[in-house]
Amino acid sequence: MTRMTDLPLVSVVMPAYNVDWCVRRAIDSVLAQSFRAWELIVVNDGSTDGTKAALSSYGKAIRVIDQENRGMSAARNAGIKAARGALVAFIDADDYWLPDKLGRQVELLQTRPDIGFCSTSARIENPGGEFLNLWQFRHNGTDVLQTLFAENAAIAGGCSAVIARKELLDQVGLFDERLRGFEDPDLWIRLAAVTGYACIDEALVVVMRRENSVSRNLYEMRKATLSSMSKNRPLLPAHLRGQFWRKCLAGVYTDYAKGAYRAGRVGAAIGDTLRAFVLSPVGRGRLCLGLLKDFLLRRPI
Repeated sequence: MTRMTDLPLVSVVMPAYNVDWCVRRAIDSVLAQSFRAWELIVVNDGSTDGTKAALSSYGKAIRVIDQENRGMSAARNAGIKAARGALVAFIDADDYWLPDKLGRQVELLQTRPDIGFCSTSARIENPGGEFLNLWQFRHNGTDVLQTLFAENAAIAGGCSAVIARKELLDQVGLFDERLRGFEDPDLWIRLAAVTGYACIDEALVVVMRRENSVSRNLYEMRKATLSSMSKNRPLLPAHLRGQFWRKCLAGVYTDYAKGAYRAGRVGAAIGDTLRAFVLSPVGRGRLCLGLLKDFLLRRPI
């Protein structure tokens, strides 16, 4: 393996909690990068399985930080604070990279000083390696901040695909540890308020989707999303903090109404749909009325 430089350009941050079953694949995908000026910081977030032993087997090839279990955001923040690189990349322990991922992104950031963070498209798979879908950024040429309010998961690839300038992370703040399940989009919103974003339209990351992942916890996700949308409202231009923001917030309510309905919580689904209608009767009214009809008639959605 090629020796890394003493002063890495990129610090790769990986949170790890009870991931003995997958962490080696993620680490090996970082070690296999064609771009070499990096360090890998793995934050062992109080694992109780064989994760610590798995990390120890890599010796000095990686940096390991051990801490009590505090959650994914706290683990990522610990890694960012320990980072020595001017750029910070993130990868979750159950995802992995293709070999040219870092190199392509570093080249983009070096040639585009107006871009403060970027990602790549991602291949979404289930634990068995079956292809589910392709996660792409479909809004090139539009305002990224507005896009993120209107479509929270717009940043292609999510956390495992993003690389950002560390000085900007220091400027806007790190992951909000109060948000469970929405901390990634929350940070992208804050970054988009101060810098540009670009996406490499090639699947250089593989993201795993599991049924018991954080994103499946509708209650926590709903709570975190609503909190982030409210606290970040002042980041929008003044003329977008009224009708536009309310339409976006109404969209959040209708999204979670659908999830609640599919989970058999019809009352909650109707309640959130009514909230959406009150917020944005013009922008979301037709959608809300259609959903209410489907819910009351118990139609599949």
